This record gives sequence, C-alpha cells and structure tokens, in this order.
Amino acid sequence: MQALYAWQMTDASFVELRRQFAPCEITDATPRAIVGKELRGADLEYFLECLRGVIQAAAELDPLFAPHLGRTVDQLDPVERAILRAGAFELRDRLDVPAPVVINEWVEIAKGFGATESFRYVNGVLDRVARELRAAELAPAEE
Repeated sequence: MQALYAWQMTDASFVELRRQFAPCEITDATPRAIVGKELRGADLEYFLECLRGVIQAAAELDPLFAPHLGRTVDQLDPVERAILRAGAFELRDRLDVPAPVVINEWVEIAKGFGATESFRYVNGVLDRVARELRAAELAPAEE
C-alpha cells in the first residue's frame, strides 16, 4: 500500500519504487537500514507482481470499483484509492487467493493506514467487486 501511495503521489516508475521499497532480496539477515520492518518476511515476488500489476492496470482496475463508490475515483482519499486498486487487482488477477482473504487483508490495511472508518467503506466496496468478479466462488453452496 505504501508503494502504491507513493506512486500515486509522485508518479514514480516501477523501477524507482522497487529501488525504494525492495532494493534487494529480503531475508531475515537483511539489515533494517536497507528495508523497513513492513517488508521483512514478505513475499518479495508477490509484492513486486502486485505493485507492477496495479501500476500497469490502474486504468482497468478503477472501473471495477468506481460504480460502488458514491463519488469519483479522483475524489477518493489516496490511501483508499491505493487500497481499492490493490484489492481489485488481487480479486481480478490472483485467483489463487480466496476472495474473503483478499478483502480481509485490505480491510486490515485500511484499519492501519486509512481514516478512522475507511475500513468499513473499503470492506463494502471490495465485497461488491468480489461478488462481480468471483460470483461462482462466493455463491452459497447448494444443499
């Protein structure tokens, strides 16, 4: 989320963001001066795939959640916009991650970085996006 926020605010390239947020392979032995605690233990490959994916596909991702906003994408707080783009990317492109897990992870990030009640907004928007993109996965089991 922080890398996407930085991209939105500075229009930095993927290469610049990678250099800033993941300058080397991250292991338990990587000095804290090189990488913050946020990425320690993170799946670097997954992080870079999602970062690149959101940057490259933002124009395709925004229409996935825009109908559920009640305002324009440009009117969103940059933190909420970054979270919704990343969540929409994962829901659309990372089918290996269950939709409830995607939603929960981004709601938790919204709790940590967003405005006081933004996590509720993020939850509602991503839930609607998930129901559109993964209807079969989220359909109630037939008895």
